[in-house]
Amino acid sequence: RPTTWLRPDVSPRPSSMSDVEETLKRIQSHKGVQGVIIWNPEGIAIRSTFEPKVTTQYAALLSSLSSKSRSIVRDLDPTNDLTFLRVRTKKGEIMIAPDKDFTLMVLQDPGTEGAV
Repeated sequence: RPTTWLRPDVSPRPSSMSDVEETLKRIQSHKGVQGVIIWNPEGIAIRSTFEPKVTTQYAALLSSLSSKSRSIVRDLDPTNDLTFLRVRTKKGEIMIAPDKDFTLMVLQDPGTEGAV
């Protein structure tokens, strides 16, 4: 599945684009991976393998979940920070890796052998 730059004006710097491409290809090559979204600190998707409507929905809802989870971790211990969030449902698994400049989300079917 090809990835789409949704916001070319906020895409990674050219020197790091090949690293981003390699990482996305590696993640997508795992069995069970259904899609990947990268969003900026404002929750705006800048890269996705999903259709735009699905991308917008996932990015909006999951950026809020990620932000609230980070706040909870910091409220419990101000010296700590959220580094990874995994949510498993009956239909799939959502993995979120927040960072300072962007957040990476992977949706996968955890029942698939060789899943991330």
